[in-house]
Amino acid sequence: MSFAFDLLLAVALLWSSWRTLTTPRLDRAIVLFIAFGLLMALAWARLSAPDIGLAEAAIGAGLTGALLLDAYGVLQRRKEQL
Repeated sequence: MSFAFDLLLAVALLWSSWRTLTTPRLDRAIVLFIAFGLLMALAWARLSAPDIGLAEAAIGAGLTGALLLDAYGVLQRRKEQL
């Protein structure tokens, strides 16, 4: 069971990273980036590094994701004003 979960996690990480880089829509790329960060945090926890996993979840997925979403909102508002 553990090997199957690890394999599924690895495939999900590869798929989400590929989709994040190749998606044409910026808002979808940001959401996929956040999902990738959460999957990466889970991978770190599976590798017995919970401190790195917590940092990845807090900084990589949480803080960076929120900043990217805010920047996207600002860009959308500026585009509407023009």
